[in-house]
Amino acid sequence: MSPRLPLAALAAATALALAAPAAASAQPAAPRIHDIQGAARISPLAGQAVTGVPGVVTAVRAFGSARGFWFADPAPDGDDATSEGLFVFTGTTTPAVAVGDAIEVSGTVAEFRPTASGETPASTPNQSITQLTGATWTVTAPGQPLPPAEVLAPGTVPTTYSTTTDGDNEDEPLDPTASALDFYESREGMVVRVQDAAVVGRTDEFGGLWVSTDPTRNPTARGGTLYASYDDPNGARLKVESLVPFAQQPFPPADVGDRLAGTTEGPLDYTRFGGYVLQASTLGEHVPGGSPRETVAPARPDQLSVGTYNVENLFAGDDPAKFARLAAGVVTSMGAPDVVALEEIQDNSGPADDGVVAADATLRRFVDAIATAGGPRYDFRLVDPENLADGGQPGGNIRVAFLFDPARVSFVDRPGATATTAVQPVAAPGGAALSISPGRVAPTDPAWDASRKPLVGEFGFAGRTVFVIANHFASKGGDQPLHGRVQPPRRTSEDQRGRQAAVLHGFVDDLLAVDQRAEVVVLGDLNDYAFSPAVQTLTAGGALRALIDDLPPEERYGYVFDGNSQALDHVLVSPAVTDPSYDIVHINAEFADQASDHDPQVVRFVPGAGAR
Repeated sequence: MSPRLPLAALAAATALALAAPAAASAQPAAPRIHDIQGAARISPLAGQAVTGVPGVVTAVRAFGSARGFWFADPAPDGDDATSEGLFVFTGTTTPAVAVGDAIEVSGTVAEFRPTASGETPASTPNQSITQLTGATWTVTAPGQPLPPAEVLAPGTVPTTYSTTTDGDNEDEPLDPTASALDFYESREGMVVRVQDAAVVGRTDEFGGLWVSTDPTRNPTARGGTLYASYDDPNGARLKVESLVPFAQQPFPPADVGDRLAGTTEGPLDYTRFGGYVLQASTLGEHVPGGSPRETVAPARPDQLSVGTYNVENLFAGDDPAKFARLAAGVVTSMGAPDVVALEEIQDNSGPADDGVVAADATLRRFVDAIATAGGPRYDFRLVDPENLADGGQPGGNIRVAFLFDPARVSFVDRPGATATTAVQPVAAPGGAALSISPGRVAPTDPAWDASRKPLVGEFGFAGRTVFVIANHFASKGGDQPLHGRVQPPRRTSEDQRGRQAAVLHGFVDDLLAVDQRAEVVVLGDLNDYAFSPAVQTLTAGGALRALIDDLPPEERYGYVFDGNSQALDHVLVSPAVTDPSYDIVHINAEFADQASDHDPQVVRFVPGAGAR
């Protein structure tokens, strides 16, 4: 395996001694590993020099920029809160040790805290790793038996994720029987094992995947692990990377629902990319689970079908293969909906920060690709944003846009749209209409600062008017990780999405005030969960209903992050939309080979059915 990005990040950050004394303290006797690890997250010996620490080498990291080895004490102290394993950091130098070497190690105890760009060890919410730096060692006896690995079986990891309720947990003593985070911290550096590991997070582009030590916890219908509430982040999830270079043993391209049969074993590490990681020196055999990519049937002639698809920074210069795969998703998997709300359409020049904001070339290429895939010749509508005003990849100017099949639906064009002009509901013969179409909802409201503005369009189908509002709410950037030292993690981005939901709810209220029978579909990437304040704001008062609530709980997901199957994309409808048929189409999120990181969604209904 090629050097993993987190390892480069580890090397780039500076090891941090969190305890004050930097000078060596006299040691009455050589400390053991459990003395160094202590019964909390920070070593009681941090910053101190230690001499002659005994142990047996259990694993070696011999590639990348954060090389070193783990060793373990074969004579544990019997305290479940103190780890018996420790990492020795050697930088870019491959350590001259072998697994099974009995050694005595001298060095300085340090707390290394992995950081992201713009963070410092003091400001990052990530937890730290106790390690030895500037180390020297003596091999006293090669070929020794290894301490037994700890097996992480169902029921081993506590169901409660964290018992900390008021912020930083680093000063708290560990109780590995009470919380998952305490359990993993108390095993930091030790060799752990998972038998017949269930894959709950696909293999990513850096050679990592997620398994569950207890797949009976919050299972999805297709072998994943459902993230169903803030109170239960699924502590049985565990990331797996490999200590074997890719050239020697390629990392398996695993999907959610697959297995790593047999033994997956290695020392327990911590990185900023996912938190606790099993660095596998032994990797189980990849066994595919066989979950198919889903499809939905095309709508009946009397049904209007509306879909949403986050196409992940699509721009005119993308490889034809990306256009083709996304197009096949629209045609084959989504059943060629009559209307498709697209998220993450970039401008024609993509990530080039050149002032271009038009995306017509991007959409034409996509329309052509869909037609080539056997779909309809879609038309499109959008409102270009102001340059660099809507967030996303710098220079890309992502926005939402509509595709529609002119053979099935008509689009009501009303002029006047600009990036900053707000659309308004107005009265019209027979019901409500839009002042401009397409139009942006409250684009100058501060709720949409550095974020995509909703786009609403007025569509005609079988003599009925349907209003479709495409959305891409503010991202979760800046939120603290689930695995961090601050518990519960601060979700700072949640405030903006809550304000966005309130603005959008107000627009729908205004529309229904003009015509309470208006059929409204609100959909897109809301970047938040069904149980989130933002979605709850949208559904408050009954003006909108979230269709995901109609699905069985085990099917309520369309995105997988850090081994958690979750819902970020949504379809909501007004009360006049009756008897909708709704699907989350699982074609991307669970698969190592994916066209986008989001699964699309489709709703089908008969406009006007509720008025008959």
